[in-house]
Amino acid sequence: MTKVSGIRLAKRLDEVGFSDIVQIRNKVMALRAEGLEVHALHGGEPYFETPEDIKYAAIQALVENQTHYAASSGVLPLRKALVEKLARKNNLQVTTDEVIATVGGSQGLYAAFQSVLDPGDDALVFSPYWTPIGDLVTGAQARPLLVPTATARRNGIRKTLEQFSTPKTRVVYYNTPQNPSGLVFTRAEAEEVAAFAIERDLVVIADEAYEDLVYDGEHVSLASLPGMSERTITSYTFSKSYAMTGWRAGYAVAKEPFMTALRKIVLYSTNGVSTPVQYAMIQALKTPESQIAAYREEYRKRRDLLVAALNEVGLECEPPAGAFYAFPNAEKINKNSRTASQILLEKAHIATIPGSVFGAQGEGHLRFGYAITIPEIEACVEALRKFFA
Repeated sequence: MTKVSGIRLAKRLDEVGFSDIVQIRNKVMALRAEGLEVHALHGGEPYFETPEDIKYAAIQALVENQTHYAASSGVLPLRKALVEKLARKNNLQVTTDEVIATVGGSQGLYAAFQSVLDPGDDALVFSPYWTPIGDLVTGAQARPLLVPTATARRNGIRKTLEQFSTPKTRVVYYNTPQNPSGLVFTRAEAEEVAAFAIERDLVVIADEAYEDLVYDGEHVSLASLPGMSERTITSYTFSKSYAMTGWRAGYAVAKEPFMTALRKIVLYSTNGVSTPVQYAMIQALKTPESQIAAYREEYRKRRDLLVAALNEVGLECEPPAGAFYAFPNAEKINKNSRTASQILLEKAHIATIPGSVFGAQGEGHLRFGYAITIPEIEACVEALRKFFA
């Protein structure tokens, strides 16, 4: 076979990989295909289905022929509803021109990194971090600089950011509540990040996917702090709060010049969000806060049940302050988190995610997702007890 030397991929993809989480998901599916019961704590989807009123809003949009091209930034009724939500819940005063609908929170993050990073730039990333972030940075031909979150909280956020920063640093990625640890930054810590960004004239990309899942403390939107709205791009998603993972519904908030860049990337990648989905998003924003609080309390029950069991069997775990993941120390199983995850899956049929896939600072830990039903958690707890018996 003749080799055609001119055919190759773009070099910017050389260091961009695929998610380890997907590979674990495939292993779980294979085991289930063999007829084995697998306790699936590896995922990150809400335990409940998309509420009926949200689904019916999409159906109604279809019936009413809301199936045509819409403004790529989002239909005006959606952007107006987002402006109201941001003022009410996030203390952000923005206009309809400063919000944009995105295909999930992921597109918002992708667009944000592509908008502000040039080849050779550096991005400070609190670690452990959600796995795609490293690839989003390298995909922009930039370099992620991993900032150990535990060290930063112990020694001072601003001091630690200064230590890891370089002359090429342009961006800080800021996620709260965090995936995978469930950590929630305090207002004082957010203020330290803000002060550092202002002093160094940096852009902050804020990821607030789990904004409605804070059990201890408060959620503070970084862009709401003095001097931060003009240097922050914030990404949100409907996936977690409203069980809309498969709808691919999200939005981003930014001022100029960032919004023009976000619009370009959305326009030339997807040309916006599916029109019927946008009408479902409008309905989701009408969900009473009491209902969101009820979902949160259900997650708290699951958290407390799982964390108590983890500590009982010797997998030391602090109760996560937010999100829906527990991140215990798993060195009792094996110091290598990949090995520990494999052992737990093969011996106890409990699927988890090795901490090392979330950055070097996650090594020695496993991520257990508790966004599942109470009976499923109870079955996992029983399997844990048998494994460690």
